[in-house]
Amino acid sequence: MLSIIIVNYNVKYFLEQCLYSVQRAIGGIHAEVIVVDNNSTDQSVAYLQKIFPWVIFVANTENTGYAKANNQGWQMAAGEYVLFLNPDTVLGEDCLKASISVLQNNAQTGALGIRMIDGAGRFLPESKRGFPTPRTAFYKLSGLTKIFPHSKTIARYYLGHLPEKSNNEIDVLTGAYMMVKKEVLQKTGGFDERFFMYGEDIDLSYRIVQAGYKNYYLASSSIIHFKGESTKKDIVYTKLFYKAMRIFVEKYYGKEWGLFSVLIQLAIALRGVLSFAGRLFLNRQPMQVTNKTIHTIIVGKPAETQHAVEVLGLQPVKRDIITVTDPREIDAAMELRKPGEIIFCAGTICYKTIIDCIEDLPGNIDYKFYAAGSNCIVGSMSKRNSGETVVLV
Repeated sequence: MLSIIIVNYNVKYFLEQCLYSVQRAIGGIHAEVIVVDNNSTDQSVAYLQKIFPWVIFVANTENTGYAKANNQGWQMAAGEYVLFLNPDTVLGEDCLKASISVLQNNAQTGALGIRMIDGAGRFLPESKRGFPTPRTAFYKLSGLTKIFPHSKTIARYYLGHLPEKSNNEIDVLTGAYMMVKKEVLQKTGGFDERFFMYGEDIDLSYRIVQAGYKNYYLASSSIIHFKGESTKKDIVYTKLFYKAMRIFVEKYYGKEWGLFSVLIQLAIALRGVLSFAGRLFLNRQPMQVTNKTIHTIIVGKPAETQHAVEVLGLQPVKRDIITVTDPREIDAAMELRKPGEIIFCAGTICYKTIIDCIEDLPGNIDYKFYAAGSNCIVGSMSKRNSGETVVLV
């Protein structure tokens, strides 16, 4: 049996789309889904319970943090395998079965992660990571990893020397999609609750390896992780990441903390310089709402696209809409006029097909998701900004 644990905090519409994809991905699998809500103020539980009565909802009265809420979830789970999943994700129909198969057929593999792309189809390097030694953390926080993305030394944090589309044993899994054998969680104790946000997945990955198991990166299947919803790469993120790395280094590299502190302060300063320089040369802004007409392609069967058009009609935005019934018709539609956005209706079209399409299409188009039967459309193109949500009320 598979238990899926999702910790939610004020992202109910993204979680709605996530649960629709989960519902299809668990087809043929004995599974349960547990959503632990960390005292959201957007009425997440009341809204989602009506749509997904088969999901187990736990409503906390305070924001306990990511690690503690996940522990709360897996400790009540009945599954032999436990998947920790972010609410701002979309799963392909094949990924859960493929993940379970790896764990079933490899006794030494204790946990597994998966290849992730963002809402624009770009590969997310945190899909596979190395342990954050002081030097590795310095390269990452300083921004040098981005300059030398394939270096075995400088890009060690993201294991940049390993191909993104090759299955591999790795060090660190990401908490956005982390499938762990229940026996391994019981042996390691799960997440360290000293990590409120960030670093808890690194710490658990480390202890899984210490316990004699291996962590595995599954590249043959992919999911979408809308990074802008759960992680905004700003100064707040840098401080939280710094705090998490401090807990990790003090825990496992105690004597090296002084060196680590100096390196990280230098890294933060260097990152500021590089960020400023980057803004001068790469000042690409997200699409702004103007009086201009947005050329939109909606992909799905007529009933689905019609409902999506109704949802879009709530926005004070001019749209020139083309509808197509098959993803293979997108190229022809794009030849008629260059689209500003493409909306995929996940109904007749499966999520795996949509994910594959987004990877193959240009990265300068806004891609959005509409699950057939839902009343919202979501999308998130940048990890630096919150995503867009359109709701029919």
